[in-house]
Amino acid sequence: MITGIVVLILRILLAGVLYAFLGWALLVLWRELNLHLQQVAREQVPPITLEVVTRQEGEGQHYEFGEREILVGRHPSCQIVLNDETVSTRHARLRYRDRQWWVEDLRSTNGTYLNEERVITPTVVVSGDTLRCGQALLRIQIQSQE
Repeated sequence: MITGIVVLILRILLAGVLYAFLGWALLVLWRELNLHLQQVAREQVPPITLEVVTRQEGEGQHYEFGEREILVGRHPSCQIVLNDETVSTRHARLRYRDRQWWVEDLRSTNGTYLNEERVITPTVVVSGDTLRCGQALLRIQIQSQE
């Protein structure tokens, strides 16, 4: 009888220790995640300059951004609005991630091309690249971070 009570008490203690360990492990993971998120938030985004040249106008418009995400398309909510029928409503997205700028096609009708190669998956963009959305060309200049 006494051994049964001792075994029960040991099981309860072991379960308590296990739950305490799991709680401690989750707390450590939570703190690390918050620390990482704070570091990412403090990381400065290098400004990106885009010169938009449409085939109809022939002249370029200059845009400079310091945000982490830039939408390109015909919709007024986009940061770069291209009034060109060959450009989709939300055509492409430029995003700063992992200390690099990336371009992603947003299932556009006429496709997004980086240096005349179709963008199928998110692709790294470097200074001097040319991005084509429909018939509109965007020349990309990324200011270096020092």
